[in-house]
Amino acid sequence: MDNKELAARLFPDVEHEPQYYLDMYPERNLPEGAIVTRFAPSPTGFVHIGGLYASLVAERIAHQSGGVFFLRIEDTDQKRTVENGVQSIIDVLKDFDVNFDEGAIGENGADVGNYGPYTQTKRAEIYRTFAKKLVEEGKAYPCFCSAEKLDMDRKRQEAVKIRTGYYGDFATCRNLSNDEIEAKLNAGEKFVIRMRSMGVNNKKIVHKDLIRGKVEFPENDIDQVIIKSDGIPTYHFAHVIDDHLMHTTYVTRGDEWLSSVPVHLQMFRTMGWEPPKYAHFSTIMKKEGETKRKLSKRKDSEAAVTYYFEEGYPNISVNEYLLNIANSTFEPWRRSNPTIPYTEFNVKLGDMSASGSLFDLIKLTDISKDVISKMSGEEVYDRVIVWAEKFDKQLYDLLTANKEYAVKIFSIEKGGKKPRKDIAKWSDVRDQVSYFYPEIFDNKYEWPENISEEDRKAIIDEYLATYDYNDDKQAWFDKIKAICDKLGFASNNKDYKENPEKYKGNVSDVSNVIRVALTGRQMSPDMYEIMQVMGDNMTRERIGKR
Repeated sequence: MDNKELAARLFPDVEHEPQYYLDMYPERNLPEGAIVTRFAPSPTGFVHIGGLYASLVAERIAHQSGGVFFLRIEDTDQKRTVENGVQSIIDVLKDFDVNFDEGAIGENGADVGNYGPYTQTKRAEIYRTFAKKLVEEGKAYPCFCSAEKLDMDRKRQEAVKIRTGYYGDFATCRNLSNDEIEAKLNAGEKFVIRMRSMGVNNKKIVHKDLIRGKVEFPENDIDQVIIKSDGIPTYHFAHVIDDHLMHTTYVTRGDEWLSSVPVHLQMFRTMGWEPPKYAHFSTIMKKEGETKRKLSKRKDSEAAVTYYFEEGYPNISVNEYLLNIANSTFEPWRRSNPTIPYTEFNVKLGDMSASGSLFDLIKLTDISKDVISKMSGEEVYDRVIVWAEKFDKQLYDLLTANKEYAVKIFSIEKGGKKPRKDIAKWSDVRDQVSYFYPEIFDNKYEWPENISEEDRKAIIDEYLATYDYNDDKQAWFDKIKAICDKLGFASNNKDYKENPEKYKGNVSDVSNVIRVALTGRQMSPDMYEIMQVMGDNMTRERIGKR
């Protein structure tokens, strides 16, 4: 039995030659310099913040070059597959404006595009076709080693402190004759298909990574499994076949895959194909005491992208924060271009850090405050109710009962040079608007400690006696200053600074008492605007409660 006969015996169901698929998936017709990237998750339904980061970078790299960004589902490990997992991933990424050009993105994971199937379990025939060709060429062979035998070899390797793996004398099936193979097949022994490595471990290869620059590795000498006993390909083999046939030009992925580079480069070389360019970015880390560790979906709620939905961070805020991690030049770019969409920023792989970036919720919150401050009252309203309908039904009902009123609330201190920045996420809204709605106002008051109860009462009484809803802002403030003069407070801050002992306080103290009577708190947006939105009756009723 020669290699061709062996290949036919191992793959009796394979109908086509590799050229059939090479012709089916021709080079993409794209402009010069266009980059093709992909996001290739397992269909677990869970999207880690690192997955969003990876997909955002890949999407930006492709689209800013006029290229293609596609979704490939890597479901060869069926134990990790969950029902509706693919749709969950698509929906989450779509909510964060990470949009695919092609892939398993149709309804229920249907294919869109000319380079599918985009789900690996639907491509079994393709992988087996190329594996058969490798067997014919003597570049792959069946391995009959049992799990027990492999485990025993691993323990022997560990005992003498040498590399673990299927190589050298441990690769016992590598040199089986075709007659020996035929006998094992006739006996019904189970097998996997391994690629025959021509590598030498003490030989070094140098790989130029788009982020890390030149990286040196030992050459791979392990005969990797490419087809498992159930006929499903391994990740490594499927990755190589798919990225070649789909004409991926840049593979952007986390640095946990860096050690796989020698295997992937060797597989591409064995297939006779040019590999894509690789870019391995650092994992997003979390500081714990004096050490750093990876964000964990088991330990850290913020590791899951669903956390940002539940908290109500706008998708733009999260994306801008992730771009800030990706390229340190994003922050100065944003300062120089405060109103331009982040999609105008040119992501550069060479500017990405090779060391782990610390995840910083405080930084995200600051960025999000800036993002929301630039939104109109109408846009804030539209986004809040989408969030509240799912996560805060009472707030949703209050806001939608009178849209005009709610939009006016969100429009306070908008449009000026210093817009309000008291909202970082939609879950902040309930607290920030509570004093506009008696149903959720807690009737707690943060009275300033430096003002006596007697003075506080006098200030409120005087204010209600002179308050006129129709006053413009200057007339309104002049009345507050008049209260100061009447009750022994400085109406001019300069006077107060020169002779503080002469006064009970200044105009800020008087204003603060009115603010607390109105909102329950000492910090709020513009008080005059709040009263204008509340209206005359509600303003008087609230302050009158004191």
